[in-house]
Order: sequence, then C-alpha cells, then structure tokens
Amino acid sequence: MLINGTEDLRVQKTIDAIQKTFEDMICEMDYEKITVKELCERARINKKTFYRYYSVLDDLLAELQGVMIEEYLERIKNYRIPEDLDKINREFFLYSAEKGSVYEKITCSGNYGYIRSRMISNVMNSTWKSSAWLQLLEPPKQNILLHFIQTSTVEMYSQWVADGKKIPLEEMIKISNQLLCAGVNGFVECNAPI
Repeated sequence: MLINGTEDLRVQKTIDAIQKTFEDMICEMDYEKITVKELCERARINKKTFYRYYSVLDDLLAELQGVMIEEYLERIKNYRIPEDLDKINREFFLYSAEKGSVYEKITCSGNYGYIRSRMISNVMNSTWKSSAWLQLLEPPKQNILLHFIQTSTVEMYSQWVADGKKIPLEEMIKISNQLLCAGVNGFVECNAPI
C-alpha cells in the first residue's frame, strides 16, 4: 500500500515497517523463501495486520517494482528514442547506482530473473514501444533490437556490480554508451525506413 501522507501515523509506521522488512529480506534471501510469517515476525506485526494492507507477498513486490519503474520513467520521460539512447543509458546507470542493495539484488541476481524481466518489459513498453521509428520496423526486427538493448544494458550493469564497481561510475557509463550506442546506431543505419 503506497502511503500518500494522509494516513494515521500508526498506519504509516506499519506500512513503513512492512516495506523496510521486505526490502531487508530481499537482500538476504531469494524471493521464494520469503514468507508472510517471517516478514511479520521481523516487522513485529501480526499476520492479520499484513493482510489488511496486502493480499499476498506478490502485491508487496509489485508495489516495490512499480515504485522503481515509475521513478526511472520519470527520469527519462523527455528523451527521444533512439536519438537519446546515450542519455537513457546514462540515467539507467545513475539511477541504478543510487538505488542501493535491494535494486541491485533484483537487477543482478539470477534468482530474481522473472521480476527483472517484468520490470524491463514495463520500462520498454513505456519507452521504445512509443517510438515512431521502431513502429516502422517489422515485428521480428523490433524484437531483436529490444532484446539486444535489454540484455546488453542489464548485463553490463550486472557485470560492473559483480566486479565490485571497480570502474568509476562515469567511466562505466562512457564504456556502456560506446558499446550500446555503436550497436544500436549501426542497426538504425542498416534498417532505416525508406
């Protein structure tokens, strides 16, 4: 349940405790191992309280994903695709670096692949699917391009994290932009509509 600030202070504290505990648990274990029972014990609430705000854990996860997606989309809303791919990629790395360990776990851990896929699909549908240029491509070429962008971006970020972020962020953005934009720009040039 997203808090809008008009709730009773006790409700706000309860929701905050649920969300914070959930994020801590995501950092500690795979999503499949998180239980409502343990979450409630750690948050120091009873299960009835949890179910007052969330039907199932998936609702809590969907809420977390939704917040992350909306924050990122807000940052890139004024960019055009494919022209501003370098700026979009830059924002992805800056945003990802700011979000901390919960985002990192969801984005980089193989156990969160299905969650990551849903997040990426939502972002891609909100950005690339609205590109007039992309709509001129036949669907199989659209799919190849989108898959390349999704996979390349997330894999470069994941590798950077796996390597302990030893490359400074600005340099990593430059490297990822060189690799990503060279590939997409080459594709755009070869597939320009007549």
